[in-house]
Amino acid sequence: MHSPDLAAFLRNRREALQPEDVGLTRGQRRRTPGLRREEIASLAGMSSDYYARLERGSGPQPSEQMVAAIARALRLSLAERDHLFLLAGHGAPRRVLRSDHVSPGLMRVLDRLADTPAQIMSALGETLAQTPPAVALLGDQTHHEGMHRANVYRWFADPSTREIYRESDRPGHGRTFVAQLRRTLAQQGPGSPADAIVQRLLAESAEFVELWREQQVGLSFEVKHFVNAEVGALELRCETLLDVEQQQTLLVFTAAPGSESYDKLQLLTVIGVQQLGATGA
Repeated sequence: MHSPDLAAFLRNRREALQPEDVGLTRGQRRRTPGLRREEIASLAGMSSDYYARLERGSGPQPSEQMVAAIARALRLSLAERDHLFLLAGHGAPRRVLRSDHVSPGLMRVLDRLADTPAQIMSALGETLAQTPPAVALLGDQTHHEGMHRANVYRWFADPSTREIYRESDRPGHGRTFVAQLRRTLAQQGPGSPADAIVQRLLAESAEFVELWREQQVGLSFEVKHFVNAEVGALELRCETLLDVEQQQTLLVFTAAPGSESYDKLQLLTVIGVQQLGATGA
């Protein structure tokens, strides 16, 4: 794909970013203006060679998924994200329907929570980004595809996903997921992605049907009890930060200082960093 405009845009946005903008430490010998190509490639989950070819205007056409990953790595606004999709040769209709572009503001906050379990969720309950401690606590929730991206669909379609929660709390979590889906359906309306999930679950899950009939809307769990394979039981508070424009939520999990859960959370943070290092090795 020969695209000098795409190459120029990528280079311009990369050079405009500073290490601090994405949670990186500025080294004393840094001479490159902005971020290095390999740093953007790492943030986007692609090879440095592939990204470098795009910046040279000689790489293959990136898929929509790859363009979305680059937009997230470059911390683009929605308007800039749309422009990148056009430069990459993807049409507007499908792009407009995308809801997984993370708010740059929430990403800036997430970048500064590298030592804390935190993740960004869409209105449908799709996990869009996680810190390493969040992956250690909850597992990697960003790799799912189709309806399995939504936590409410996984809850009923794959009961093994419930194992991260204390057994006695699971009925309440199921009821909460359903109530949150009902709120999203009210916002998105008939024929929306939320409606598609509702119709699928009504056809597939008797448990969902029973909870759906309760007509609950917008419940939440502020204190959650997790069961982690590495550290055991944890009691954590779930704090939320909402991006109103994009209807995305940053979840931050914390423990009371001095508690047993606090010590376990510290250990889990170390485990998350170690796992990240092993993945990048």
